[in-house]
Amino acid sequence: MKNLIRCMATAAVLAATPVQAADKLTVLLDWFTNPDHAPIITAQTKGFFAAEGLDVEIIEPADPAMPPKLVAAGQGDIAISYQPTLHAQIEENMPLKSIGTLVSTPLNTLIVLEDGPIKELKDIKGKKIGFSVSGFEDAMLGQMLKSVGLTMNDVELINVNFALSPALMTGQVDGVIGGYRNFELTQIEIEGKKGRAFFPEEHGVPPYDELVYVVHKDKTGDPRYAKFLAAVENATIYLTNHPEEAWNAFVEAYPNLNDELNRKAWADTLPRFAKRPAALDEGRYQRFADFMLESGLIKKAVPVSDYAVEIR
Repeated sequence: MKNLIRCMATAAVLAATPVQAADKLTVLLDWFTNPDHAPIITAQTKGFFAAEGLDVEIIEPADPAMPPKLVAAGQGDIAISYQPTLHAQIEENMPLKSIGTLVSTPLNTLIVLEDGPIKELKDIKGKKIGFSVSGFEDAMLGQMLKSVGLTMNDVELINVNFALSPALMTGQVDGVIGGYRNFELTQIEIEGKKGRAFFPEEHGVPPYDELVYVVHKDKTGDPRYAKFLAAVENATIYLTNHPEEAWNAFVEAYPNLNDELNRKAWADTLPRFAKRPAALDEGRYQRFADFMLESGLIKKAVPVSDYAVEIR
């Protein structure tokens, strides 16, 4: 009887104790949801955010250029952005800092058809190269050409908007710069052709993080960010150990993505996710900033600590 009374008293105390509300956090994606965001979606679907006491709202942007700008304006907590974009935005005095990494290798690449005229990078001389966005892609291509003794004057650039794969497959161009190795190569294969990729990091472009987490520079001490990165790290390890289970949860949440392209992209992207998303390699950031400076994409290279931080 005493034990029963004690249990009833304990239950009454628990019932009277308010449940701790989860901390709300908004994450603005760089694009519509896709396998590049697997750690974030897995943290959501498999409960890693909840385990850290976070209530995370994942938002797809209407305009892919807006997420960092919204975070800089205090209208979002975390934005997914690109390391090259971050350097340019710091040049524009946007109040942003990177607090971690989502995809820790370049995805951007130069793609040609395997049965086309370009067998080696030097064969690009005199060929037509399609692009979507000028700026960083021009600098990247220029450095790749330089690695084989060529210049931008040795190729003809053609703006194909965002129709990279169709322009290549229809013969409008001989190669495309800016296609992602984890998507465009598979898309070309699904269409019945086979592509060949030349990787910028193997042709003179310093390695960089394709996708990073950025926040307002004055809010890096927000305790929610450490919890977010811990959840994403745990989700990434889960992805590594249980890719099929994570995929099933992903397509259950986003059934419209359950197709051959996204399934293959899922497998191709897994090795590229940062296993330690909160870690910062200052030397690596500095080397890439120097490349941006030498390429004329920024006018000065500020200290890495001005735009990147390791949250401990």
